[in-house]
Amino acid sequence: MRKFIIILLLFTAKVAISQKMINIQLKRQLDSVMRLDQQYREIIMVPAKQDYFAKSLQITTQQANDKAMELMMQADSTNIVFIEEVIKKYGYPGKSLVGEPTNEAAWNVIQHSTKIHQYIYLIKGAAQNNELPFRLYAMMLDRDLMDQGKEQIYGTQLRSQKMKNGKVAIFVWPIRNPSTVNKLRKEAGFDSTVEQNAKRFNVTYRVVKMDEVK
Repeated sequence: MRKFIIILLLFTAKVAISQKMINIQLKRQLDSVMRLDQQYREIIMVPAKQDYFAKSLQITTQQANDKAMELMMQADSTNIVFIEEVIKKYGYPGKSLVGEPTNEAAWNVIQHSTKIHQYIYLIKGAAQNNELPFRLYAMMLDRDLMDQGKEQIYGTQLRSQKMKNGKVAIFVWPIRNPSTVNKLRKEAGFDSTVEQNAKRFNVTYRVVKMDEVK
């Protein structure tokens, strides 16, 4: 019985220390940033929310979509300024500093910015140190590679554009090693295959080569 009490006390102390390490004020700020990051994206992506937004402003659905896009871009600009200040002070605000899922807030803001290439090294370090899920680094790496016109690795990125044949298509951006991509996805922490992920966006996956898009 005494041994059980000692173990319980040690566990309680460990939990208390862990909680003290969390920066509560920063966590609250990042939670607010996360809500703002998602707020207008949800209006754009979810028809019911877009309809409610349109009715609340007494405007058309298209006008509501345009307004949400405008507000989203404004929020993104404000959010990245705040996140960059946080990074200067703390480095990446990961799990040990702000807990989960708040540790994903900075990732979302950077992913929705034009500064992915600038911070991809930071995201990689956070993932390697278990401060951030590795799959999020994988997604950002794919986006960075696509933005540079290079093949992605994990097959997370889709694009709509005019192909070399002159036709507009929505497709999974070319993958470096299509034959092993699902193995890599599983190792990175994804719970879906590249085919299943494409299906989520109503896209049938096929292997696209770089010479088809350039």
